[in-house]
Amino acid sequence: MSFFGFGQSAEIDIILDGAATRRTAEVKTEDGKKERLFLFFDGESLSGKVNITLKRPGYKLEHQGIKIEFLGQIELYYDRGNHHEFTSLVKELARPGELHHNTSYDFDFNQVEKPYEVYTGTNVKLRYFLRVTVVRRLTDLVKELDLAVHTLSSYPEMNSSIKMEVGIEDSLHIEFEYNKSKYHLKDVIVGKIYFLLVRIKIRHMEIAIIRRETTGSGPNVFNENETIAKYEIMDGSPVRGESIPIRVFLAGYDLTPTMRDINKKFSVRYYLNLVLVDEEERRYFKQQEITLWRKGDRIRKSLQMAPVPVTTPTNGENDQVQAFEKIPTPVSEEASPVDSSPENAPLKVAPLEDAPREDSFVEDVPTEDA
Repeated sequence: MSFFGFGQSAEIDIILDGAATRRTAEVKTEDGKKERLFLFFDGESLSGKVNITLKRPGYKLEHQGIKIEFLGQIELYYDRGNHHEFTSLVKELARPGELHHNTSYDFDFNQVEKPYEVYTGTNVKLRYFLRVTVVRRLTDLVKELDLAVHTLSSYPEMNSSIKMEVGIEDSLHIEFEYNKSKYHLKDVIVGKIYFLLVRIKIRHMEIAIIRRETTGSGPNVFNENETIAKYEIMDGSPVRGESIPIRVFLAGYDLTPTMRDINKKFSVRYYLNLVLVDEEERRYFKQQEITLWRKGDRIRKSLQMAPVPVTTPTNGENDQVQAFEKIPTPVSEEASPVDSSPENAPLKVAPLEDAPREDSFVEDVPTEDA
């Protein structure tokens, strides 16, 4: 409602070109719900119309200019007042004047750089959005439209297996192996656990996928851990020489690509956490970092690459015995579906970074759900 001529005197709508056929993706909101947003990729253009509809016939809208912005923004929840912009493009739609009737303006942002993927976490949010502002002397009229952005990567040239021998001195020696160290978001983790020495009574063994979100820098670093999936892979005490297979399907879980030092504000990493529980409820674990990446359903011909054979070195670690470490009760699981990648778009494909190896037991494990 408008009192004495004040209040919202017009409605603003942002209509994207090709909206009827454009793909959408689910993006998590701060309250944990999901919303579907139009999906874009790095290097893809944005164009459309801005419609301004006057609420009262015959009413004139005075303004000091109309503009549209494309913004990429990082917000740290512990610093709500500051928005860190890494992308900012502005186009003027109209000079100062008056609107006497409903008006439409075209806009076009050509081949826009979108270097990071959208992300909503425990302590940080990365978003892209269009913002239309009708500048007025008292109160501006503002309309925002959030967009989903996915980043695609090329097939990793080196994707070695993870193989390591760990254990408890004179009590338990096991060898675990995962087929790769880098997985796309629809991939399958395949591995095995081989028991070399068993002198303690193991009740069961489980494997979990843990997401670790790191925000801040220096002394003000915050780490939040969340268990994405958890599987029991063995029930009962094994014997020497027994081999336990591992097969984990990633497609059904709420995963993002690994994100390292995003604009020097935050990182998101993933770990495979192997946990053993003995009959006295003592828990032992070993964490290993893996790299997750997103690939498209169909890559343009100009981006197609020849397949590269995958090598499987042992990393030179299987001759080293390391000790397990006790941990408290593990976190619980939470899962939700993941959207697929694009069929065709003018994409920029980023190479994968190598993930650091976890060669010791100094990593902590979460004790409760994030």
